Amino acid sequence: MDEVVEALRRIEQNYKLFQQQQFSFVRALEHTREEAHDLIRPVSSITQVQFYKDHHCYNATDRRILNMFISICNDLRSLCHRLEMVHPGDSVSNGLLEKCKVLLNDSNDFTAIRATYPHGVVNYLSLEEARHRYGGVVSLIPIVIDNMNDWITYMKRHVLYKVSRGRAMPKKETPTSQTPSAVHLAAPTSVGNRHNVHLQDKDFQTYLAENQRLQQKAPWRPPGKH
Repeated sequence: MDEVVEALRRIEQNYKLFQQQQFSFVRALEHTREEAHDLIRPVSSITQVQFYKDHHCYNATDRRILNMFISICNDLRSLCHRLEMVHPGDSVSNGLLEKCKVLLNDSNDFTAIRATYPHGVVNYLSLEEARHRYGGVVSLIPIVIDNMNDWITYMKRHVLYKVSRGRAMPKKETPTSQTPSAVHLAAPTSVGNRHNVHLQDKDFQTYLAENQRLQQKAPWRPPGKH
């Protein structure tokens, strides 16, 4: 999990650099769309951006920023697959991952998505650009990053936390009296420590039966000093 968190942090840092150049990104799309004679339809998929870069980009600055967008999308896609392998999760975490996978699909139409507060990417566009051309493409990365952060937060609070509780108690927490459930979680590490841990119900019944058997076998001795 720590490696996944670190990988997402690096992607977020790259995205911050990209976000600072959003104006250059939009201008690059504008230039390549003009070259492709494709000024009517909105930018609606990763494949479309890739097509503009590969076939209609003749400016090194435009190519660099378009490559940066595609590279971040690829990094997010790879991380999405890694998240699936970290832990099977449940319906909530799997739903978040599935949403990321759909959004990052090369041919997925993201025209209608819009990043909202605290993201201001759409606000940097003109009304026409936001509504009909670039509102979806600038919203893609922040929305996916948000969903991945939600996945990590949910897994830590609801899934991995339960798993860790089921393995063992922290070493610094060694109460002198424990409930049966706590005893089940904490395993004694030495013979001396065993006497400090309450027996579980099943073990306690076994102990009583064994003790009673030994008392029955013991020879009778008259009362008094021995």
